[in-house]
Amino acid sequence: MNKGSLLIHNGHELDPATGALGVTVYQTSTFYRKDMTGKQTQEFDYSRGGNPTRKALEETIAILEGGAKGYAFGSGMAAISSVIGLLATGDHIIAPQDIYGGSWVIMDTFYKRWGLELTLVDTADPENIRKAIKPNTKALYLESPSNPLLKITDLKACLGIAREAGLLSIVDNTFMTPYLQRPIELGADVVVHSATKFLGGHSDVISGLAVTKTAELGQRLYAVQNSFGAVPGPWDTWLVIRGIKTLKVRLETQQATAKRVAEWLLTHKNVTNVYYPGLENHPGAEVHRSQSSGPGAMLSFKTKTTEQALNFYSRIKLAAAAPSLGGVESIASYPVKMSHVAMAPAERERLGITDTLVRIAIGLEDADDLIADFDQALS
Repeated sequence: MNKGSLLIHNGHELDPATGALGVTVYQTSTFYRKDMTGKQTQEFDYSRGGNPTRKALEETIAILEGGAKGYAFGSGMAAISSVIGLLATGDHIIAPQDIYGGSWVIMDTFYKRWGLELTLVDTADPENIRKAIKPNTKALYLESPSNPLLKITDLKACLGIAREAGLLSIVDNTFMTPYLQRPIELGADVVVHSATKFLGGHSDVISGLAVTKTAELGQRLYAVQNSFGAVPGPWDTWLVIRGIKTLKVRLETQQATAKRVAEWLLTHKNVTNVYYPGLENHPGAEVHRSQSSGPGAMLSFKTKTTEQALNFYSRIKLAAAAPSLGGVESIASYPVKMSHVAMAPAERERLGITDTLVRIAIGLEDADDLIADFDQALS
């Protein structure tokens, strides 16, 4: 089945008990236990450990990513933190130097206190990963495209290095979603998502997802999920299920608009750089095309001055000046004050995350309207 159809027809089209057209919201914390002898087992007993609505989402994301097991969490960071929880004290993890700020913080602060070692490298060159491997290296964490500069990592090459070294490989696929990119097919062991973003798609839910390549790894992750208890409630789970059904039409429209906006930004007198994988001059564009079926709906650009960037945020009308991404409305975020505020200014500057950088998540507005709004905001 094609990916667009699979978003809708994945085994959870009907409620098996009533025939309802859609997944039922089981808004309950606990389940009646029929047998106390232990001779019989039942699938659900307490919603922290499992819930029928959550199961539907978890099975759906596993099918879409091509993995063995899927798990839902209360947020994207809960998913990422739980996957990192598979590691042990003294283990070493390699991650991109321009990693999402929240992922960097949890690895470099919370897990650092528990003995996790972290090395950040430029994953645009796979050899940097090979050089960073140490005797205690146990995992490789990747993003492609990266946040917020849309840098491209050759996932197949990097995951191949991880496999050779016996490392657990983890890919954050939030920007692309399984509709555009499937890291497990490229060799990843685990894929994580902030389902708050494109999968939920309406800026009305906080949720995270993780998919494991194997059932054995899935059982290990389930133990973390059940122990930490950072799981979503049934209603939030249902909202993500609802959002996934329209992912194709939203993302196809959003990325078509993103390409037009990016091409227009290239011509603007107050813009110095545009970062979008759909542009031919984008570093890594060819690699991205080899591992993804589209450039996505995220782009960034730099203005000539900090004042121009700040004025842009205060003047835009059709894009919300806010954190997050992936909703039906366009969102303009300021990485130095939002996603990467916890990073040292000198390190941000070194990575190119400057005070002039603007990150845009394109929504479902008309492309001409967005361009006209951005033009007046940048003038």
